[in-house]
Amino acid sequence: MFKKIFAYLIMFAFTITTVQSAPFKANANTKRIPAGTIFQIQILEDITTYSGGMGDAFTAFLLNEQATDASVILPAGSQIRGSIGNIQTAKRFSRGAKLYLDFDHVVTPTGRQIPLDLAVCKFDKIYYDGSLYKNLGYGEAVKENYDKAFDMTKNATNYGLSVKDTHPGLQYLTTPFCAAGGFLGGAGYFVWNSLADMVRKGEDVRIKAGDILEVKLLNPIDVPVY
Repeated sequence: MFKKIFAYLIMFAFTITTVQSAPFKANANTKRIPAGTIFQIQILEDITTYSGGMGDAFTAFLLNEQATDASVILPAGSQIRGSIGNIQTAKRFSRGAKLYLDFDHVVTPTGRQIPLDLAVCKFDKIYYDGSLYKNLGYGEAVKENYDKAFDMTKNATNYGLSVKDTHPGLQYLTTPFCAAGGFLGGAGYFVWNSLADMVRKGEDVRIKAGDILEVKLLNPIDVPVY
């Protein structure tokens, strides 16, 4: 009797070992979406640097279907989830806010969550570290003031020259007068706004619900296709 029980135990142990060591064979095939692929995504809630905080979650929908000739890899409407990675708030001297977005995963049609690495590739302005911003600081603000002041002078001068089409010869009188007026107006604009930019806060970043972003896949992903 003891030998029979011992034999059963040996067989049971052998069966368990064989099952545990047997390799698992998945029936699913995978399709690869290569790095560099551009996704168009629609943001579903407001993301801002003045009301948002680090870690705040957001959701987006994929707009451009990812497919091969044989099958759809990721259909339009696939959900992409992420969060705010960091925020640098706007400060005086026209130093604008910066917004960092972290994209976490995409949800496949079967409900599987696949990690993905995305970076925004089209926005008003994108800093070298990937952050989104509107303006950098005082130096940029002064340059913009100079460009606008220069345009004011240029436009006024061109207006003085334009009278030659209707009153030939009169441009020799109107051009210096308009140029001087444009210069004084542009100089006043430049000085006033450059002083104001010293105490003015930079712009905040806002992505509104419904806005469409273009993001680039930085690393390839393999998506199960059944």
